Amino acid sequence: MARAFLIVLDSAGAGGAPDAHKFFNGNRPDTGANTLGHIASACAEGRAEEGRSGPLAMPVLGALGLGAAVRLASGDPMPGLPENGEGLWGAATERSLGKDTPSGHWELAGVPVPWDWHYFPNETPSFPPDLMQKAAEAAGTGGTLGNCHASGTAILDELGEEHIRTGWPICYTSVDSVFQIAAHEEHFGLERLLQMCKTLAPTLHDMRVGRVIARPFVGEAAGSFTRTANRKDFAIAPPAPTLCDWLSDAGRKVHAIGKIGDIFSMRGIHAVVKGPDSNLMEHLVELAGSAEDGSLTFANFVEFDTNFGHRRDVSGYARALEWFDAQLPRVLGQLGKGDLMIFTADHGNDPTWSGTDHTRERVPVVGWGAGARAVGQIGFSDVAASLAAHLGIRSAGPGRSFL
Repeated sequence: MARAFLIVLDSAGAGGAPDAHKFFNGNRPDTGANTLGHIASACAEGRAEEGRSGPLAMPVLGALGLGAAVRLASGDPMPGLPENGEGLWGAATERSLGKDTPSGHWELAGVPVPWDWHYFPNETPSFPPDLMQKAAEAAGTGGTLGNCHASGTAILDELGEEHIRTGWPICYTSVDSVFQIAAHEEHFGLERLLQMCKTLAPTLHDMRVGRVIARPFVGEAAGSFTRTANRKDFAIAPPAPTLCDWLSDAGRKVHAIGKIGDIFSMRGIHAVVKGPDSNLMEHLVELAGSAEDGSLTFANFVEFDTNFGHRRDVSGYARALEWFDAQLPRVLGQLGKGDLMIFTADHGNDPTWSGTDHTRERVPVVGWGAGARAVGQIGFSDVAASLAAHLGIRSAGPGRSFL
């Protein structure tokens, strides 16, 4: 029986979104943003030389059709990658009105978001007083810090020492529909932070805020604070059964790698592994060899986004892409006849762009196991329909199979 693997390179967009002008970083619309295309151009022009050098080297995904997918999505060149693909390749356009994790992943799994997310205003304070009172009560503290839009790393340098001194949690947001809480793993306590987020999540979900995110960190002084791998997303549940549910209801196994379990509130998911991307890659190699017949392995590699996209680190993003591609022979070598592995993204986060937030983009869709196949311009939901068709189960979403 066939197996399927859906691998999300978090934020590895391909530009070209037809509605990019409606989405912003500050006052600048996302029109023209292209995460992968601009990284490749920067590498080719010698503008991404920190810890690496030369044109972007992604021979595995490039051969499958990554460069061709980016050109299809946006019309922009992908220097260093072949113009044509030897695998399955295309470009997907999102229908949901967001450029965030739940919107992208849910729609890839067959469920476009049917509502408008709630976003907090980009002003200080950002949150209503009654919400901050509930946050302080959930933390068991006399107050909170932050209450603003902020970069998750910059706010640690700004408020981390005060957090350690007062014990008050740091609450902040971004242009995404999120309520994020940063707290020190040791001084505040990881379990206390997770319980605080769990307590607040129903209130935020009722407001149509997509995620409450626990952001634990360590360190003792500004400049030394670092976020740990113990992040946890308390996401609002998908509004309809997703690909994971379709498979589970059909008696199939769904393995989650990374934050997939959090994104889908563990619905339809049988097993989950988490950790830094380097560890997740080892789990992917293992599951490529051991996952059951008829199963889906659904993985998210988040560090492209968290470590390099938001920080506008072009060299770092390029290094991460090259590292990822260099691991793929170990993964693909474990696959067998009848297996299908799809590589895609959930949104963009162009590290050459202004601001620090996600960018509205199409995403590449590149596949191993379906032969040479140009699938053209497709929708996010078509990915779910195609995986369902490959696995021989009924699709309950709006997408159409491109297989």
